[in-house]
Amino acid sequence: MELLLEPGDIVLTRGPGLLGRAIRFFTRRVGEGRTRVNHVGLVVTRGSIETAVMVEALTTVKRHRLIDEYGGSREQVAIFRPLRLAPEELRRVVAAAEGYVGRTYGYLKIVLHALDGLLQGAYVFRRLGRMDRYPICSWLVAHAYGEAGVHFGVAPGAATPDDIWDHVTSQRDEFALVRPLGTVRPPGTVQRQGTVRPMDPAARAPQRRRAA
Repeated sequence: MELLLEPGDIVLTRGPGLLGRAIRFFTRRVGEGRTRVNHVGLVVTRGSIETAVMVEALTTVKRHRLIDEYGGSREQVAIFRPLRLAPEELRRVVAAAEGYVGRTYGYLKIVLHALDGLLQGAYVFRRLGRMDRYPICSWLVAHAYGEAGVHFGVAPGAATPDDIWDHVTSQRDEFALVRPLGTVRPPGTVQRQGTVRPMDPAARAPQRRRAA
């Protein structure tokens, strides 16, 4: 059976390029395992890997088919599904994400994330960049999910793709793994449906030590 994505599914990606490696480096904490992902987006219309539409912050916030951005590329993609959100909550999440479409990417926020990374993730410099007009990928997803009361363990303005990954892989009663991290086949290749399942505990990211 073909894999079907649903509105609200979270798309986490790992890129091979310099920017992706830099983001993973600066969002890794001392004592934490290797950061797995550096980017995140959100599915907004139901469909297969080839037809589902997502919203993500690239150079601008774009609304496009997932396959158009990731099919046949070297980017690795993992997809997680919320288990506890009601249809109305999912509609609010999707509407919030759609509301960012067309906005310019917040490059300054990346610099502020890097500076906070040097402080082991302290929420200091990012407080200066709370400009909703210029989102980055994790800002978009965290604020969209904030409409349903989901905060990924951190303030929405502090969230990184790694924070979102840690949350969805550890909160197995809230999120299910739909598609494990891996490349997406080019258009025209059927993506098979796996069992929607909680994250295997053996594959869970190590838990961070957070201040009380």
